Amino acid sequence: MAKNTNIRISLPAVCFVWQIAMIILFGVFIRYDEESDTHWIEHRRKKNISTNLENDFYYRYPSFQDVHVMIFVGFGFLMTFLKRYSFGGVGFNFLIAAFGIQWALLMQGWFHHLDENDWKIKIGVENLINADFCVASCLIAYGACLGKVSPVQLMVLTLFGVTLFAVEEYIILELLHAKDAGGSMVIHTFGAYYGLTISWVLYRPLLSQSRHLQGSVYHSDVFAMIGTLFLWMYWPSFNSAIADHGDGQHRAVINTYLALASSVLTTFAISSISQNNGKLDMVHIQNATLAGGVAMGTASEFMITPYGSLIVGFCSGIVSTFGYLFLTPFMEKTLKIQDTCGIHNLHAMPGVIGGIVGAITAASASESVYGQEGLINTFDFKDAVANRTVNIQGGYQAAGLFVAIAFGLVGGALVGGILKLPIWGDPADANCFDDDVYWEVVVISLTCCINKIKNRNCII
Repeated sequence: MAKNTNIRISLPAVCFVWQIAMIILFGVFIRYDEESDTHWIEHRRKKNISTNLENDFYYRYPSFQDVHVMIFVGFGFLMTFLKRYSFGGVGFNFLIAAFGIQWALLMQGWFHHLDENDWKIKIGVENLINADFCVASCLIAYGACLGKVSPVQLMVLTLFGVTLFAVEEYIILELLHAKDAGGSMVIHTFGAYYGLTISWVLYRPLLSQSRHLQGSVYHSDVFAMIGTLFLWMYWPSFNSAIADHGDGQHRAVINTYLALASSVLTTFAISSISQNNGKLDMVHIQNATLAGGVAMGTASEFMITPYGSLIVGFCSGIVSTFGYLFLTPFMEKTLKIQDTCGIHNLHAMPGVIGGIVGAITAASASESVYGQEGLINTFDFKDAVANRTVNIQGGYQAAGLFVAIAFGLVGGALVGGILKLPIWGDPADANCFDDDVYWEVVVISLTCCINKIKNRNCII
């Protein structure tokens, strides 16, 4: 059951009010961009574009499909590992993702795509990818709070999370001019520390009352592994989706592919070594095998070399697996951070590794490796930053990492304070990690099945 309070904000009210607000705001601000508008044919003629195949849709939509599957299927099913919270894992993931992408299109549009001529936001397929990226940071934050918050709290978390993301993304990518194609800093580091700080503020000292529901069962781990495999297969698309057409996008796929493969072998090895009987822990396999994709995000389009990608995956797999073994228990016992999904191990630490790798790789770039035009193209040394050196770029990359961490910590503390108000209908400590609080759950026992066969009614 949810906590008893005199004032309680209901989910239907929030959903209806928000959707009406979105309809109004989209009507005022959102329009199709020149490549999705019916004036595309005039744009083609003006720009001497010979074929419709030059439309950005044909370049970006395959990546958009992959990223979209990661958001709704990958993240959703990864959160179904709890024995009695599969509905909440995949269902609330669905809710806040659909909620967040609408707000993300507006927030990112106001910061990046506002047309000063008519003050409208022009959207195309790349905007849809970026909105999914934005929502990913909130889904990461949800992982730390899984099973302990109400759906209304999750929508508030997403509302502020998307807003904070848009601001920190603008600072890191536009003002600092840091590169972060796969979002190690902007998405993973920010989202993880945002969620961890919220979980710290919402610490539940009596959470042991629902300890019996915090584990998994055989079938819930199998469902979670489906999420892992979807994320693992499509992560090269995630890291390359908004990279530059051509060699940058191609290189991002290769680097991510190799880092992911390396982190899988490393995770299996460390997981087996860490157990007295040499068996594998499914928690490690579901999560730490993905750490290479997270850590490769920032440097994915850099000339890190194939063996460098393997090293990144190797190191991140080790760090992530040891995090599940030692840091998660330490954080809960000593730091009072109850991290349900272990996002500190899958997103925070590999995200920081990715930011550091990106800074080092950028600072060590040279014309002999990239070529003069390749260096300019990879780091966008044009216009206001045309005279920037690679050493300075490395410094700005490092600054971007600190901005992401700061926004996560400060934003999480503020939003956590809001979520602590007794008006959101969050579950009591004894009812955490249980779908029965917010979902209609039908449980049929073996005895009931036998009775039904005998044509007798049995309701449990």
